[in-house]
This record gives sequence, structure tokens and C-alpha cells, in this order.
Amino acid sequence: MNIQTKYFNEITIEEKDILHFEHGVPGFLEEKQFVLLPLTEDNVYYVLQSVQTSELAFVVTNPFLFFKEYDFNLDDATVEQLEIKDATDVAVYSILTLQDPFEKTTANLQAPIIINTKNNHAKQVILNDEKYTTKHPLFKASPASVKG
Repeated sequence: MNIQTKYFNEITIEEKDILHFEHGVPGFLEEKQFVLLPLTEDNVYYVLQSVQTSELAFVVTNPFLFFKEYDFNLDDATVEQLEIKDATDVAVYSILTLQDPFEKTTANLQAPIIINTKNNHAKQVILNDEKYTTKHPLFKASPASVKG
């Protein structure tokens, strides 16, 4: 199927690649289908693009590439809702707030996107952990192998 996107104009996506957010995402509760599109060739940055609304797209990254100490547990209700059977079936992404210059970009570690890669069920989870905020500087702890 073809969709209009914020960053890539019109593209073709496969039905099997659509992520399903049963209850939408906070602030966009009617948006229940997204697709994850690579933004950079090095697989560091992606775009979480709404299938329904072309203007709605979030730049995301795997937070573990930047924050080695990042750790949290999912509550049982989320594990059940996403039908997670094994931790290896989970992908985690953080929404970025892009800044100019790019080195000032921040990551939302308080509300990660959790994806069950086996069934494409997804959810943005709000963590109740005071050590995580919505604006962690991305490059404060950036590994040398990741170029911004």
C-alpha cells in the first residue's frame, strides 16, 4: 500500500510492517497504525511514521546505543497487552526532540516506545522512574562509534 510521509513523500509499505498501537499514542489517541522507516543508512535513526496522517512522524532511536545504563521493567499489563513471550522479541525506541545544532538533540527516556517484533503490537509506555526525563541530552553519553 502507498502512504504519504512527512520526510519521504509517497512510499510503498507492506501490510506486515505496520505497527499496531491498540490505544494510539499519548496525545494522538486516534493514531493506531505506524510504520518504522530508516532515516539513516547506519540504522541509528528511524522515523515512526503514522500510516493515517502524513504530517505525524517522530524521529526515534534505540536508546541503548546512547545510554548504556538505561534500564526499566515493563509492568505485567503491558507484557500481556503486547503479548510478549520473550525479552528477545522486544524492540525499544526513544522519541527524539530534534534541535539545531543536532548535537543539542534530546531523547525521551521517560516514555519509550515498546514493540513486540513478533506480532508488531506496540505501545508508548510512561515510566514512573524519577531518574528518567523527557529531555535527556543525546550526545552527552554518545558512543564514539555513533556519528551524529
